[in-house]
Amino acid sequence: MRESVVFIHGVWMTGLELTPLRRRVAACGYQTVQFHYPSLRHSPRENALALARFLDALDADIVHLVAHSLGGIVLCHLFAQQYPARPGRVLMLGSPLRGSVVAQRVWRHRWSRWLLGRSCEQGLLGDAPRCPPGRELGMIAGNRGIGIGKLLAGRQLPRPHDGTVAVSETEDPAITDHLVVPYSHFSMLFARPVAQAVCTYLATGRFTPG
Repeated sequence: MRESVVFIHGVWMTGLELTPLRRRVAACGYQTVQFHYPSLRHSPRENALALARFLDALDADIVHLVAHSLGGIVLCHLFAQQYPARPGRVLMLGSPLRGSVVAQRVWRHRWSRWLLGRSCEQGLLGDAPRCPPGRELGMIAGNRGIGIGKLLAGRQLPRPHDGTVAVSETEDPAITDHLVVPYSHFSMLFARPVAQAVCTYLATGRFTPG
C-alpha cells in the first residue's frame, strides 16, 4: 500500500516553513508531499478546488492530510465539496476553525485588510464551512502566547493562545482528538515533540496510543 502525507501551509506562507516537520514525518516512514497555494490571491474555496486536483494526481493508496493554520480551513472547504477522498487521517495545527480574533481585528480596518487578501472569504472570519464529522480529525494547538497576534489583538485574544490563534478557536465537534502543546503558532512547526505527535497520530489516530 502506497501511503503519502500531504502538507498544506497557512496564510502568508509557502510551505518552506514546514520543511523540518515534513522531514521528521518522512523519517517515520511516510512519503511526504507539499501542496502550495496562493493564500492571499485566491479564496479558501478556490484553493480547496486546486487541492482536489492536486490530490487526484497523487499516486498513493492512502493519503493523510496535515494542515497548518489557514490550511485547515482549506481542508474544511475540500470536505464541504464532498470530495471523494481516499483513506487517510486528517491533522491540523493551530487552525482557527471557529474564526480568528486576530483576523477580525485586522479586517476591521480598511487600511490593513490587504494583509489578509482573500483568505477571509468564508475563511478566517469564522464563516467557513464546518468540517463534517465521520472521519478521524486531530488538532494540535499551542499555548505559548508569543506572536504577532498578541500585538494585533491584545487582550481580546482569548487565553490560552499560541500568540496568533486561541486554543478555543481550534476546538470543533468534528475533532476526534485534541492536543495542546507548549509552543507558539510557528515554533510548533520546528519542535521535535510535535513531529513525534504527528507521527503517532498518523499511525494510530490518537496522540497517546492506548
